[in-house]
Amino acid sequence: MARYRSAVCRLCRREGAKLFLKGDRCFKPSCPIEKRGTQPPGQHGNSMRRGKALQGYGLQLREKQKVKRIYFVLEGQFRNYFERAARMKGITGENLLSLLERRLDNAVYRAGFATSRRQARQLVNHGHVEVNGRKVDIPSFQVKAGDTVTIKEASRKNAHVEGAWQTAGGRGRPNWIVPADGAEMSARVVTLPVRDDVDRSINEQLIVELYSK
Repeated sequence: MARYRSAVCRLCRREGAKLFLKGDRCFKPSCPIEKRGTQPPGQHGNSMRRGKALQGYGLQLREKQKVKRIYFVLEGQFRNYFERAARMKGITGENLLSLLERRLDNAVYRAGFATSRRQARQLVNHGHVEVNGRKVDIPSFQVKAGDTVTIKEASRKNAHVEGAWQTAGGRGRPNWIVPADGAEMSARVVTLPVRDDVDRSINEQLIVELYSK
């Protein structure tokens, strides 16, 4: 399967905003956005900012690219999520964000078991995560209300997992997934994620307009 293998900090600079792709580094002064600002990467970065402000298609495309990069999904996957969201009842844009939030790798990140979605995906791929007591190694697996997401007992001493779990409070947790009572490194999906649980800087309507052309 195709994977992005280049420096992820370039993606944040290209979108002109922090996408929190590098875990705790994104909260430190060493973050390239803090050091270099929102100038796009590359030798032509300055000239890209001198042009006219993005409008219409360009604005819609950049918003789609930003959300793709936040959740670290490929173009084909993203379009499939949109088409599924469009078939669901309710508002298409909000359905799309809910489907992306319900990905298992995102749930692992949001629960506090990883400092970034990339790290969470690696944990899932390597078989460190269980859902309702069964190992699930598919990052795109959709969690549902009532599910319990747990780090396997043998993996709980992993330094990366321990560090992420201890600092999870500083990154914040959404209301839809909370630590399970009396269980170590376990979180329960209490409800499906809604729009208020997702980054408010995302303008999902621009994505809907882009795909509706």
